Amino acid sequence: MTGCEQHGGCRGAAPGLSDSKCSGLLSRVGSSVGPERGRARPPGTMAGSDTAPFLSQADDPDDGPVPGNPGLPGSMGNPKSEEPEVPDQEGLQRITGLSPGHSALIVAVLCYINLLNYMDRFTVAGVLPDIEQFFNIGDSSSGLIQTVFISSYMVLAPVFGYLGDRYNRKYLMCGGIAFWSLVTLGSSFIPGEHFWLLLLTRGLVGVGEASYSTIAPTLIADLFVADQRSRMLSIFYFAIPVGSGLGYIAGSKVKDMAGDWHWALRVTPGLGVVAVLLLFLVVREPPRGAVERHSDSPPLNPTSWWADLRALARNPSFVLSSLGFTAVAFVTGSLALWAPAFLLRSRVVLGETPPCLPGDSCSSSDSLIFGLITCLTGVLGVGLGVEISRRLRHSNPRADPLVCAAGLLGSAPFLFLSLACARGSIVATYIFIFIGETLLSMNWAIVADILLYVVIPTRRSTAEAFQIVLSHLLGDAGSPYLIGLISDRLRRNWPPSFLSEFRALQFSLMLCAFVGALGGAAFLGTAIFIEGDRRRAQLHVQGLLHEAGPTDDQIVVPQRGRSTRVPVASVLI
Repeated sequence: MTGCEQHGGCRGAAPGLSDSKCSGLLSRVGSSVGPERGRARPPGTMAGSDTAPFLSQADDPDDGPVPGNPGLPGSMGNPKSEEPEVPDQEGLQRITGLSPGHSALIVAVLCYINLLNYMDRFTVAGVLPDIEQFFNIGDSSSGLIQTVFISSYMVLAPVFGYLGDRYNRKYLMCGGIAFWSLVTLGSSFIPGEHFWLLLLTRGLVGVGEASYSTIAPTLIADLFVADQRSRMLSIFYFAIPVGSGLGYIAGSKVKDMAGDWHWALRVTPGLGVVAVLLLFLVVREPPRGAVERHSDSPPLNPTSWWADLRALARNPSFVLSSLGFTAVAFVTGSLALWAPAFLLRSRVVLGETPPCLPGDSCSSSDSLIFGLITCLTGVLGVGLGVEISRRLRHSNPRADPLVCAAGLLGSAPFLFLSLACARGSIVATYIFIFIGETLLSMNWAIVADILLYVVIPTRRSTAEAFQIVLSHLLGDAGSPYLIGLISDRLRRNWPPSFLSEFRALQFSLMLCAFVGALGGAAFLGTAIFIEGDRRRAQLHVQGLLHEAGPTDDQIVVPQRGRSTRVPVASVLI
């Protein structure tokens, strides 16, 4: 074929392409296709020469394979890639440079810090009635304490997510936890006329927690794979409900022993110093993504932050599972702050407890009981969710999001019943709370596992950060304040009484059951896309799939009577 004919064929497909670009395209295609002409292709190899179609069938060059189909987009064909090999203990030790015992010890340290993280977060909820009396504030201002903390945590999470994907994760966590411990200690010395200063210090606590929560799960992902990773993540996420429950218990018990609620905020800073020492002495930085790569696949390099965001936004499993987790955060954030106060008001209405009057210390066992329930249901729910999901995966690859959906949809009616029965029987209320929180806790470890296997290793800290942003922005950043605000607005329409305080908070908390049902629907949507997104992440880690960048040459070609934009590299002449 002459050069003129070649140019004519290229221009016939893409009239706007210049001579030089067309010639370059032909030379690239010829060099990649030429050696294969006339040669018998062994079965299972990539189609890319004479027998390849003239145009890719994909309308969008970034489109992935059809969900459930392991093929690659565009002209890259349909390689039949094997499932990634799961290294044994010796293989993991060779890859990470850490013995199995040392890896397990690292997870234990991370679990301790995660437990401490949530213990500090909910110590305030354990002494909330005393804080309201000390600062002379209402329900909406009380809800603002948690909202300010979560907002700071949410804003700073992307910063630490970016840093965690590019710099030493161990030292980032050390610095953040040391700062958080110092600020928490300072918040216990604020006088009663400076409530705004308490809000400021709670906001600064979010700096330390953001430095840890976005990074720690990615360390576990780089130490373990497959079922080992799921088990370690379940252990790691046991610390969330257990730490939350210990926060209630420590807050109420330390206050009772010391006779002053301020001492409840002075427990976790000392334990934070121990956490920093353990991080510095025990934790080592494993190579990112090495345990998931084949031995002959190239190492993964970080891409730009905007490229990471674009890829995450185009990952439906990540987006939908994050929305489902947002519903979990909304419900748990509301219950964490308001459940003890609601149970106290219920007992007052039932005549089982004297009301909490100004100037008096609020004496109630509900923070302790709710803390114990949170610990027990957390351990039971997380373990139950992981075990059910592990067993179902063998027969249903969509098991993870389906278990999450079942947990949320199942928890909604029980949480509603716990609120509806509170005026009649406090025992029935506790039973329904126990069942509802158990079902709700089934999500924690599974959601983290979903993120880790649908997102490539060099984007995981960023993905963790933006899942935190989304779940807190629409979840527990505003839910405590929203519940308190609705409660205050309802009370304005009723005559002042202990009954009106109880009813206002009861009706406002019923919003949690509705939000939980919406979260279950989001996880059902995740189940539609989970197989295809997981497969794409595996192929990317193995070096078999490369994303089309925004600077790649593109041309517009006619396809079935309409114009279609495809990458230049997918056009074979």
